[in-house]
This record gives sequence, C-alpha cells and structure tokens, in this order.
Amino acid sequence: MVFYFTTKSGGAEGYTIYMGKDKYENEDLIKYGLPEDVWFHVDDLSSAHVYLRMKPGMALDDIGEDVLLECSSLVKANSIQGCKKSSVYIVYTRWKNLKKTSQMADGQVGFHRPDNVRRMSVEKNNSLVNQMNKTKIERHPDLYQEQQDRFKEIQREKKEMRKQEEKKKKLDEFERKQEREAKSYDRIMDYGDMTSNADFEASEDNTAAEAYEDDFF
Repeated sequence: MVFYFTTKSGGAEGYTIYMGKDKYENEDLIKYGLPEDVWFHVDDLSSAHVYLRMKPGMALDDIGEDVLLECSSLVKANSIQGCKKSSVYIVYTRWKNLKKTSQMADGQVGFHRPDNVRRMSVEKNNSLVNQMNKTKIERHPDLYQEQQDRFKEIQREKKEMRKQEEKKKKLDEFERKQEREAKSYDRIMDYGDMTSNADFEASEDNTAAEAYEDDFF
C-alpha cells in the first residue's frame, strides 16, 4: 500500500507526494522509483520515506520553498521521534542517488554521491500536515510496471530527440551547401562579366591610334 498526497503549492495541479506504509514497502519504493522522484527523510532518526515526484526536466533547484516545506513537514510528522521535537533536520536527494546494498537492513539506504544530498531544518507545522492529510489517497500500484513504462517513455523521447537533431543537422548542411553553391555561382558571374582596367586602357589606345592614322593619311 502506498499513500499519495497532493501539494497545495506548485501550481494549479500541484505535485504528487507519496510514501510507503512501513519499512517493507519502503524497500519497493527504493527499488522502483522514477528518475523524477526526490527522496526525503529525517536526518539521523527513523522516519517514513517520503517522495516528491517532480515534473519532467526539473532539477532540485527548481523545487519551490513551499513544496520543500510540505514534503519536510510530512516527513517530520511521520517520524516517531521526530514528531515529538519542535524542529528536526531533513535530508533529501534525487531517487537515482539512493544506494542500496545487500548488507543493509530494510529501509536503510546510502548514497552514491553524498555531496548531492541536501539538508534543511523544519519546525512542527500541524496545520500544514492536516491540510495535506485531507488529500491522502491509498493505492496498491504496480510499482515495477510504472517504472518500466516510464523508462520506455524516456527512451521514446530520447529517440525522437535524436531524430529531430539529425533532421536539423541535415537541414543545416543542406542550407550551407546551397549557400556555398550560390557564392560559387556569383564568383563565376563576376569574372565573366567584368572588364579589366587593362582592357579598358587598351581600347582607348587603339582608338587613339586609329584616329592618328586617319589624320596622317
């Protein structure tokens, strides 16, 4: 079972936030996340694994402060120890940065690149959590199939992008070829129609010589 929430910030549609029911479901979420997902957890305390599903093409820096606050508040509220504290630190990173080894316990994760993990402080905010709980929906998704479908979609998008890039490349080359041919044609026309100064001067000399001969005879 997965719990889904919708943020009240982040535009008209908001963002989807989801988390597992327990540490065993967290294992599936760790395994079958999507490239757009961002993982949130209370730092140094046990808590739920909360995920934010970003829009395609977004980066961590694109997440608004209001959205970060909603995710962090939900994580804090779903920590047995963290919910009792006035404030806690939350860590978050992209799903693809999560590292899971066979030696780790259920729900435990590491990071491929620790430098890409961010940390923020959040205070207790019951009113915000209550608002989010009103959007809560329980589902039993096929996480594996969702992941496979998204990967296939990404491959199609990449294939189409490569196709468009190749098309643009051929068009640019065709235009450059046309431009080169036009310049070459212009040069041919210039050389064929052009009268040199030497020709002009020779013409003048011949005319003068002919006039002198006429006067002489």
